[in-house]
Amino acid sequence: MRWSAVVKSLVVGACLAPTAWAFCGFYVAQEGATLFNKSSKVVLVRDGDHTALTMANDFRGDLKTFGLVVPVPQEIEPGMVKIAERSILDKLDQYTIPRLVEYYDPDPCAPPREEMARSARYAPSAAMEEKRGDARRHGVEVEQAYSLEEYDIVVVKAKGGAGLERWLREEGYTVPQGSTEILESYTRQNMHFFLAKIDLAASDELGVRWPRPLRVEYDSPKFMLPIRLGTVNADGFQDLVVYALTPKGRVETTNYRTAKVPTDFDVPEEVQKKNKFGEFYTALFERQVQQDEMSAVYTEYAWPLSVQCDPCTAEQLTGAELQALGANWATDYHGGVDGGYVTRLHVRYDRAHFPEDLAFQTTADTSTFQARYVVHHPFLGDSSCAAGKVYRTELGKRRSKEVANLAEYTNWDLDTIRSLTGE
Repeated sequence: MRWSAVVKSLVVGACLAPTAWAFCGFYVAQEGATLFNKSSKVVLVRDGDHTALTMANDFRGDLKTFGLVVPVPQEIEPGMVKIAERSILDKLDQYTIPRLVEYYDPDPCAPPREEMARSARYAPSAAMEEKRGDARRHGVEVEQAYSLEEYDIVVVKAKGGAGLERWLREEGYTVPQGSTEILESYTRQNMHFFLAKIDLAASDELGVRWPRPLRVEYDSPKFMLPIRLGTVNADGFQDLVVYALTPKGRVETTNYRTAKVPTDFDVPEEVQKKNKFGEFYTALFERQVQQDEMSAVYTEYAWPLSVQCDPCTAEQLTGAELQALGANWATDYHGGVDGGYVTRLHVRYDRAHFPEDLAFQTTADTSTFQARYVVHHPFLGDSSCAAGKVYRTELGKRRSKEVANLAEYTNWDLDTIRSLTGE
């Protein structure tokens, strides 16, 4: 039996994944401030040993309490840090998001027919320069101190985690309990620490009321993302979405299992009509995490940038937008991008189940994959012909399978499914 071609795709929206963004390091707050980072979205652009890391955050509260600390494998000099546009991250998120696709059944009694087919401003931070002596007392070396628009940025290296923690506290921060051991492990790896705080005067001048994403570039054979510090002040588990851009192929983790989320099956049309797709996908993802005992990193989208998305949930990113994320190899070509590959990875993690930072590798796999779910709308006209009788019989079987899929792939109980479908 033939079904009609795709008519439209539905973007998931806010209930699929929290719109609040966090960060792969941890927040350090001034005394009296309570901060939790629950979800993270990070763009990783990898070309050889070069990495461009764009970080968005879900900070809530007074900007004067904002601060973050991130381990990086290289000293970060002023020209290696830039302000990123949140709109580009939003577009990349919508372009790779799990999707619901609608099909409309044709008239079974009709004759057969063919299917239709910004510039950066850098300035030395005099205040931080004066603090170099105090930092050295704790075995902390201030390598860089400069300003970038609304951010005051400091890059330090420490001889030990305890000394770094003491220095942070002297600078007026409340460091989460349990940080020393993790900080110590990073100092043993010879890592540097990237710190950012909000310059309130610059923030007011620029009209910034929310910390904008930061992009940091560095060269290192380590293709990794530090997540352990993000668990220190986390309220339970966290969700992390990584958008990996490479000039070659799919990205996967090397120290944890990379799995694909269940995809390409039919769901009842009420999922679309009652705007329940976000809840459906959230339940599907949570069930998969439970089945795997929070031990895997999941691929939600993997697609060559030069190949048209099918279906599309947003406009394809331009070469200029990809370059703004650090993908210097991306160029526009005949309405698309000449080469390159995007992988969307989603992981739910906590300190117990993910004791190591995420390590990645770029593979030679350039095949396509997407988290895609299908709604078939039945034909509602006259179907009294012989072919129509067959159609109605098959329609009942399909409906039963659609409802069964909800029970199989989600953690919804029978009452929830009945409430949705009326079965």
